[in-house]
Amino acid sequence: MPSRSTLKIIFAVMFVILCWGYSPTGIRIGLQAYDPAHLALLRFLIASAFMAVIAACKGIALPRVSDLPLLALLGFFAVSLHHIALNFGQRGVSAGAASVLAQSTPLFSALLAHFIFHERVSAWRWFCVFLGMFGATIVVAGDKGLGSVDPHGLLILLAALSWSLYFALQKRHSHRYSGLTMVCYTVWSGTALLLVFLPGLADEVAKAPAQAHVAVTLLGIFPSALAYLAWAYVLRQIEASRASMALYLTPPTAMLIASVLLGEQPALMVIVGALIVLVSVLALNLERVRLVAAIEKV
Repeated sequence: MPSRSTLKIIFAVMFVILCWGYSPTGIRIGLQAYDPAHLALLRFLIASAFMAVIAACKGIALPRVSDLPLLALLGFFAVSLHHIALNFGQRGVSAGAASVLAQSTPLFSALLAHFIFHERVSAWRWFCVFLGMFGATIVVAGDKGLGSVDPHGLLILLAALSWSLYFALQKRHSHRYSGLTMVCYTVWSGTALLLVFLPGLADEVAKAPAQAHVAVTLLGIFPSALAYLAWAYVLRQIEASRASMALYLTPPTAMLIASVLLGEQPALMVIVGALIVLVSVLALNLERVRLVAAIEKV
């Protein structure tokens, strides 16, 4: 029988997958009543308030003045740019396809490692990157049919790139604060940057149906707050490279949720492209796991 701690990790991972699997469907429902920018702002106003309650209960460190530009940059990439691009992208991309394209983050991380951080990238990683990009192209081309390639898919890829930039910066500066503290300030700073879209939000809130209110509230509490806290707990228990393997269940979960709640049926090419993207990302992470294991043996 698995230990109690193992069961906690399993349940935490399942919770994260369900939360992030719901996110594309919640966005699609929210977009029926809200402008993409207003949807991002309202979602993170709710998330910010929820994180404030948690921070008040748990207690977090005050940020150093010298770190404010870094925290603003983290908020820009993780919240502002990522979710604005994601919301505008989902105007023309199905929820299932969006979840697949969002999983291309590790591919962009490999490109950033080479071109920005000047790290050595092996031939195998280059192969995985090109294979993943080929799969993403199939997803974009097949979502609406070969004759109608929608450029909105490029915005989902921009969201994945933005998340890669956030992850790279967060990884290099995570030693400065605890996981909860870093998540709180990232969410709050990103929300502050989104306040430029505040005009007109109150009118949309007043006119939005109850279904949109529920969807946005769920987005703010679960994928934008609780899922990050649960994921931070998972990463404290096991290695990130191993934990991230489970996230490949997110696109199938997102497709299932979209099928039930939205009646979406993914096109065959989207499924094929999804398999290619996920295989490439899995292969990329398997190489990382092997490298970590080899280093630990030395």
